[in-house]
Amino acid sequence: MKGVRLHGVRDLRVEEIPDPPPPGRGQVLLRVTAAGICGSDLHSYSDARIGDTLVTRPLVLGHEFAAVAELCGPDPVAGDGRLLAPGVRVAVDPASPCLECDMCLRGDTHICRHLHFCGLSPDDGCFCERLVAPARSCFRLPPVIDDESGALLEPLGVAMHALDRGRIMKGDSVAIFGAGPIGLLILQLALRAGASPVFVVEPLSWRREFASRMGAEIITPGEQPGAAIFRLTGGKGVDVAFEAAWADTSVQSAAESTAPGGRLVLVGIPSGDTLTLRHSTARRKELTLVLSRRMKNTYPGAIRMVNENLVDLKGLITHRFPLPDLPAAFALNAGYKDNVVKVIITYGGKRAS
Repeated sequence: MKGVRLHGVRDLRVEEIPDPPPPGRGQVLLRVTAAGICGSDLHSYSDARIGDTLVTRPLVLGHEFAAVAELCGPDPVAGDGRLLAPGVRVAVDPASPCLECDMCLRGDTHICRHLHFCGLSPDDGCFCERLVAPARSCFRLPPVIDDESGALLEPLGVAMHALDRGRIMKGDSVAIFGAGPIGLLILQLALRAGASPVFVVEPLSWRREFASRMGAEIITPGEQPGAAIFRLTGGKGVDVAFEAAWADTSVQSAAESTAPGGRLVLVGIPSGDTLTLRHSTARRKELTLVLSRRMKNTYPGAIRMVNENLVDLKGLITHRFPLPDLPAAFALNAGYKDNVVKVIITYGGKRAS
């Protein structure tokens, strides 16, 4: 079958790779129908690592995807507790926890001690035509949710978990640093939760325009974000700040924008794997510093939100590439070219933008 593997820094190759094995007990063979490029994929592409996880062999990236079940092994119990059957459309949670360690047993499967994750070394991901996945990771899609939106349930889940970590209450003031796909989804959820005002700090003009159309108050480029937010909040600062960018300086700026006693939620992953924050800024305000890792049991809720039209996923998509053009898609996305926000990979179609 056709797949795209990362061989080293910015070295993606379209190749014929082995077909997946038949699914075993509790597994399903999936045909991928749509996939998204995530910021963590871009880390692996740009650095051949993410954090301290190195790409040590040719690796199929990708973890945001929707698929169709083609063949089921024995007892293919899906995430909703029902048996899967061939032909069922699903969104796929890329995390495979062990369900046996102490973290899993207390309900924190997203920080499982033995977690496997689709597209993160050593596990191949979804930028290929077919793969085998645990049936329990599959969540059937209702007819109103198309394949592209199904793929974007994963980043929506990341944003939902981040918002949960931020403990947003109605009327809270919020600042979001970074208006990429995750930041824009956090923005939608924060507004839906009743946060007001919601400020966005973003260096790219077209992403600022996206955020403004969604209802954010935009911090003027060139203005020091912390000082601007304190001025706009009457000297108070925001109750909760979300850092959803890659820049080390954005963590410090987010801390400076936060009110005393506020919360700072770190969602972005710095390329250098180093957290840069002036101690006195956080200590004197007695900030609560919270890190947010992926998602936690969010697919059922994410499906309900999209099914009820409470969040806009399709509006984030700016580019579509077929699977054989994945190297070009990554080059465009990593270079922030052509006003890119979200790239979707299509399977069996031609390039469209």
